[in-house]
Amino acid sequence: MIQIIPAIDLIDGKCVRLTQGDYSQKKTYNENPLEVAKSFEDSGIQRLHLVDLDGAKQKRIVNHKVLETIASHTNLLIDFGGGVQSDEMIKIAFECGARQVTGGSVAVKNPVLFEEWLKNYGGEKIILGADARDEKIAISGWEEATEKSVYDFVGEYIEKGAKYTISTDVAKDGLLQGPSFDLYARLQEKFPMLHIIASGGVSVMDDIIKLNEMNIFGVIVGKAIYEGRVTLKQLADFYK
Repeated sequence: MIQIIPAIDLIDGKCVRLTQGDYSQKKTYNENPLEVAKSFEDSGIQRLHLVDLDGAKQKRIVNHKVLETIASHTNLLIDFGGGVQSDEMIKIAFECGARQVTGGSVAVKNPVLFEEWLKNYGGEKIILGADARDEKIAISGWEEATEKSVYDFVGEYIEKGAKYTISTDVAKDGLLQGPSFDLYARLQEKFPMLHIIASGGVSVMDDIIKLNEMNIFGVIVGKAIYEGRVTLKQLADFYK
């Protein structure tokens, strides 16, 4: 059964969504992220993808208090990302209650550090962020494109101990046009042991059902929930 992982993206401690990673296309959905997280937990959800967008921009964790609050008031397994680019920052994330930490930009720009994290914390706790545009890695909140193939990138880190990856097709994110099924099918084919977490583009429950049929480990759902296209009742029913 696929893990449905709702996303809470944070700016100024509030629950927001961007479109295609563009900070100028911001919409605030709720000023109380804990309230949102509790509603997910009440629907049978077990995991949460918590992203510090302020942190991603400032290259250091900014919204650690929100992480701490949600971790201490729910039983959600939180994976945290955004601004985790040093040993000091990853310690803060885990100390504040993250169960897993996602590293994207750091895995591209500082591979030595990311490899150390895989070695020190283990592949169960470190998630490789492999965001792609046209199957090439994109970093820094997707503001920078690279020439690195997403498949080469993921393959190299699997050899270093990576077991989980969150892969967002940047071209799909926030547009509610459906996930990049082809990208996930190719990743699955190339790396059958990898825990692939699909992200971006989920617009209806059928998208989640299709990914489940593909045996994808997890799916991050953001805007579709906030816009009412995927309801908490549907999520609750899915797990019954």
